[in-house]
Amino acid sequence: MPMLLTRVNSGLDGVVVADTAMSEVDGEAGRLIVRGHALEDLVATRGFEGVAALLWEGHAPSAAGGDGNATAVREGLAAARVRSFADVPKLLSATRGLNPVEGLRVGIGLLPDSEATPHHYLVCGAMPVFLAALLNAEKGLPPIAPDPDLTTAQDLLRMIRGQRAGAVFEAALDTYLATIADHGFNASTFTARVVSSTRAGLISAILAALCALKGPLHGGAPGPVLDMLDEIGDAARAEAWFAETFAKGTRLMGFGHRIYKVRDPRADVLKRAVATLPATAGRLAYAAAVEQGAIAALRKHKPGQRLDTNVEYYTALLLEALEVPRSAFTALFAVGRTAGWCAHVFEQEQGGRIIRPQSSYVGPRPREPVVSAA
Repeated sequence: MPMLLTRVNSGLDGVVVADTAMSEVDGEAGRLIVRGHALEDLVATRGFEGVAALLWEGHAPSAAGGDGNATAVREGLAAARVRSFADVPKLLSATRGLNPVEGLRVGIGLLPDSEATPHHYLVCGAMPVFLAALLNAEKGLPPIAPDPDLTTAQDLLRMIRGQRAGAVFEAALDTYLATIADHGFNASTFTARVVSSTRAGLISAILAALCALKGPLHGGAPGPVLDMLDEIGDAARAEAWFAETFAKGTRLMGFGHRIYKVRDPRADVLKRAVATLPATAGRLAYAAAVEQGAIAALRKHKPGQRLDTNVEYYTALLLEALEVPRSAFTALFAVGRTAGWCAHVFEQEQGGRIIRPQSSYVGPRPREPVVSAA
């Protein structure tokens, strides 16, 4: 007797595929909870290494040790950055002409499954080192060795800029990395869990997640937000610009989210971080005015749809203020999100079966054989 299948919406909307202790995305309330903590409180008190420690606590392989302690995680990531720098010459020789995400894809592929360093430290430590080296190579500059006495955010900015950034800039990047570390079963996280469910290993799962993130419908929107702001030019032109955009059927970057039906809580966290940076007041005020114009236009031109500001809008302003090239926005997002990907890999390996959904065949069928009368 054939198995009875339940038909679901394309895209798995509303389908629960697993239990998780990592994060809860409440789209109706506009709330993000990470392992029992509201995002706003978590980011303000723990920073990136603290959030990574919280995500990994009780789930990382026991041999790694200390994963619930932010100091131990900071030391582990620092040591992994130092170890990863040895791979930079191979990385640069293999990535000429590639963009930052493509370069990171090559870099993760260089990491061996047999590495003695715990793999979550290895890949999370390698990401900022590889990204900084790729960005310096684009400018014709040599790679800068990591400093194990610094946090991930401090060291990444130093390696990109060639010297320490001011404390306010380092704190802003730390806020960003902590804010985007985990966000439910998004496309890249689910991809990591699917690959992990085959027992392919953490490195392979993270590489697959990065490939999913590369898609413009998932991780590619912050750069175009700045392109949009540049094109509008003046907040007084926003209403007309949005009307023309909607008439063309063009997707509006920085607004709307698959899950959130109200404002994305990460947008407010990052907007506050942008406000702490020097020389951003004018750009922030302009972006806020355009944001209000966009929301008004959305309500007018797309009645019945609940669309509001998402994380990408103020991510764009924050990374612009940190002088990160637009081409590197998605790659930098991956630096922070890798901590969450690793946590989901651990959780999947501990209790999950191989992920093997069913499909409904709608193609042609072979003809039934013709039986001639005797």
